[in-house]
Amino acid sequence: MSFIHEAAIFLGAAIIAVTIFSKLGFGSVLGYLVAGVVIGPWCFGLITGVDNILHFAELGVVLLLFLIGLELQPSRLWVLRRSIFGMGLAQVLVTGVLLTIVAIALGLSIPTAIIVGLGLSLSSTAFVLQMLAEKKQLNTVHGRASFAILLFQDIAVIPLLALLPLLSVTDTPTNDTGVTQMVLTGVLAIIVLVVGGHYLLRPVFRLIASSGSHEIFTATSLMVVIGSTLLMEMAGLSMALGAFIAGVLLADSEYRHEIEVNIEPFKGLLLGLFFIAVGMSVNLGLLASQPLTILGLVVGLMAIKFIVLYGLARIFQLPPRCSRSLAFVLPQGGEFAFVLFTAAIGYQVLEQALADVLILVVSLSMAITPLLFVLNEKVLKPWLDGRTRPVFDRIDEPGAPIIIAGFGRVGQIIGRILRVKHIPFTAMEISAKQVDFVRKYGGKIYYGDASRIDLLRAADAGQAKIFVLAIDDEQASLRTAEVVKTHFPNLEIIARARNRHHAHLLRDLGVKIIFRETFLSSLNLAEEVLCGLGMPRPEVVETIEKFKAHDETALMKQHAVHHDETEYIQSVKDAAEELQELFEADIEAEGGEDIKQN
Repeated sequence: MSFIHEAAIFLGAAIIAVTIFSKLGFGSVLGYLVAGVVIGPWCFGLITGVDNILHFAELGVVLLLFLIGLELQPSRLWVLRRSIFGMGLAQVLVTGVLLTIVAIALGLSIPTAIIVGLGLSLSSTAFVLQMLAEKKQLNTVHGRASFAILLFQDIAVIPLLALLPLLSVTDTPTNDTGVTQMVLTGVLAIIVLVVGGHYLLRPVFRLIASSGSHEIFTATSLMVVIGSTLLMEMAGLSMALGAFIAGVLLADSEYRHEIEVNIEPFKGLLLGLFFIAVGMSVNLGLLASQPLTILGLVVGLMAIKFIVLYGLARIFQLPPRCSRSLAFVLPQGGEFAFVLFTAAIGYQVLEQALADVLILVVSLSMAITPLLFVLNEKVLKPWLDGRTRPVFDRIDEPGAPIIIAGFGRVGQIIGRILRVKHIPFTAMEISAKQVDFVRKYGGKIYYGDASRIDLLRAADAGQAKIFVLAIDDEQASLRTAEVVKTHFPNLEIIARARNRHHAHLLRDLGVKIIFRETFLSSLNLAEEVLCGLGMPRPEVVETIEKFKAHDETALMKQHAVHHDETEYIQSVKDAAEELQELFEADIEAEGGEDIKQN
């Protein structure tokens, strides 16, 4: 089969499977895996050269680590040192020891059990980071913890590979000199990459950028990634680690964003190819012949890693919710287990038959991970978090004339102005994180849901003069406005609206004073733009005021028909035409005045 035919099969399978699984909410990773199983040797057999494809597709993992490195300035990486060398080290050691003990109990020799235990302690960098990126969870608490653990695991591949000669049962010399040489070579390679990259990368990119050739800049970006991985591979280290270091070295570069844009398409396609290749490598024949053994090993592996991860997360003071999420994204085996087990066969630490079983177990654990991720996100989170009723603050101080619901960007500015005028107010915020942030800077705020009648009564809403509705979430804002209007009809509401639609819905509830959060700032920006073009300031101010008055009038008219989409669209078009005619009439009038004066 020609390369073109194989490429067509890969792309067609990926498009169909990923589209279906993404629509079902399972994410692209599971789609790629299923596509690989379907076109692989154990299903339709459309493509059979799995090993070569998997080896080539590892470049996708390498590019992923490079892009992650680009997002991490050295200062941010230093902040993560406790998670990397604390939680990461603890995870590998604890999981590795437990799995080694289980392997010995199952009858494996001590050297084999050590490699099996430590190899299975590694998780999949590609799977986890891709899933977290898709769900925009890389910057969450459990996302950062997952990244730190995965980064340490990538670093841990170095000593694990160096450990193989010591455990070898062959007659190949494995003296201390050989092992020391391997370790020194690895350390030297990292030093060369860090020092060379620090002094060479920016000047090289500056020179290439000056040529003005976009294609050469892209080629240079790819060459940096491939060159760093080749250096690590020659030293016997993880290729992904080399790419990550190169990315970190360029994180503070002025070319970071352009490099990221150039690399992203290659990363996406190659990473998808890697997941397809993993799906193709699943040995369904071995699963059919030993189903209970294989499934038992998969469940045991993931259960042990889940328990260890959750326990360590709690020890390192992650909240229960974040600890659970961390345990659900990292219980699988990793792609570096393939590398370690393959190398172990060469040193006769591992037999081929056992390696086949372990690789199948790792592959199946990867395939199950997206399902566990969906289970946690769609089922367990809503159920467990719904059962956990937040303990809100008690409001036991005398009521204030002003109540502010929502103390984010908008609410805080209002509060600061009231404070300098010595006007007391009661501020409520439902986000515990925001409450902690405000309190850290000395702000007075209550943790509570402003839509709860008991909290409003405790804040003496019946005697308050103004209720400032500054809640960011649209549904929560509407719910709070409805409660206040129903139970405290005499309390005047001054509301923040995210957009026109939100403003219409608030007006439906009887709220009369509404400010769209970006409207006034947009008018101010437009004013400066017109002045920047050289227009006189008085003329610009007049234009802005006229536009503002027309827009507010149009908003009132559109509110009457906003429930009817057809009429609403027509109303918006009519308002745009009226605005244009208004300004054209002014121009004509000014022209007439000029004629009279001349």
